[in-house]
Amino acid sequence: MRRLPGVVYVVDPRKEHIAVTEANRLGIPVVAITDSNCDPDEIQFVIPGNDDAIRAVKLLTGKMADACLEGRQVAMERGEQLPSMEEREFLETPRYDLIEEYLEDEEDYLPDVSEDEFLGRDDEEAR
Repeated sequence: MRRLPGVVYVVDPRKEHIAVTEANRLGIPVVAITDSNCDPDEIQFVIPGNDDAIRAVKLLTGKMADACLEGRQVAMERGEQLPSMEEREFLETPRYDLIEEYLEDEEDYLPDVSEDEFLGRDDEEAR
C-alpha cells in the first residue's frame, strides 16, 4: 500500500487483536462487529452483533460494502477525484504451483540457529 487505509473493518476484534492494536498504534480508526466477549474500549466504531454467526457477519459486512460504494458514489457526484479501482496499487502475492516451491521459498526466512541457541541454553544445560 502506498498510504494507510482510512479505516480498518474487523469482524472479531478478540481474534484479530493484533490488527486492532496495530491500527490504534497507527491512528487508523477501527470499525468492528463486537459481541459480549470483546473489549469495546479499543474500538472507535462499535457494531454490536454476533461475530460468530455466519449469517450475521455476511449481513453486516454486505451492508458495510454497500455503504462504502454509496459513499464513493456521493463523492463522485460532488466532483471529488477518486482513484478508480483498477488504478489502485496492490502488492503482488506470490503464487506457487507446488507446495515444494513454497517450502523452498520459506527456507530463506528460517533462522540459522539451533534450538538450544534460540532458547539461550548452554551446552551443559542442553544435556
